[in-house]
Amino acid sequence: MTHSDITPEAGQDQTPLTWQEGDMPYSTAFGDHFYCRTDGRLECGHVFLAGNGLPERWRDSAAFRIGELGFGTGLNACETWRQWKRERSADVTLHFVSFELYPMQAADIDRALSRWPEIDEERKSLVARWPSEPSGQVDIDLDDQTRLTVFCGDALEQLQASSLVFDAWYLDGFAPSRNSAMWSPELMQNVHDHTCPGGSFATYAAAGFVRRNLQAAGFAVDRRPGFAGKREMLSGVRAIV
Repeated sequence: MTHSDITPEAGQDQTPLTWQEGDMPYSTAFGDHFYCRTDGRLECGHVFLAGNGLPERWRDSAAFRIGELGFGTGLNACETWRQWKRERSADVTLHFVSFELYPMQAADIDRALSRWPEIDEERKSLVARWPSEPSGQVDIDLDDQTRLTVFCGDALEQLQASSLVFDAWYLDGFAPSRNSAMWSPELMQNVHDHTCPGGSFATYAAAGFVRRNLQAAGFAVDRRPGFAGKREMLSGVRAIV
């Protein structure tokens, strides 16, 4: 799971992060882990990549843009970049755009992602380029075909002000029961409105109000088997008019 969009109460720590089980980051603000305790990297592949029909859809587009709610540790960005590098052709580009209220420090990103040797190269490259004081709009050219943008601040405000349109979305805020604002009707409507016709979303979340908010926004929503024994996840598509 990742950081979210609720402004902390007055006096609350602006970086509400502790560590459990060695290098497992945990949000004290929302009482939730940043990613699946079974294996967050494999969950990314099951939920976000497969749920959006990736990497197959990359092969049909000269330029592909992914939006993410909740950058957190950067795990999804690194795993996506790893798979993208394996599948891409020479003339295609990927723009990975994330919205994050509480951007982490580079040392915390490094620690959180160090458990996965599969993404060592991506982790080291991200950490080396990550600003010492992330704020505003962070733009990083990960390589000649891959760009990362992280908007630091409230996701709804940032998305409302954006003109970007996305081919796929990773909806990865903290659990809906702990952070309902990240799954609000207003934010889901903005996600839909910033999705190209035929574009998609995927999320580990399966709460009824999340599904209803996505449907009300205009997505055709499907239930799919979840990761690591979780009964359901959601994915969906914006209709081609």
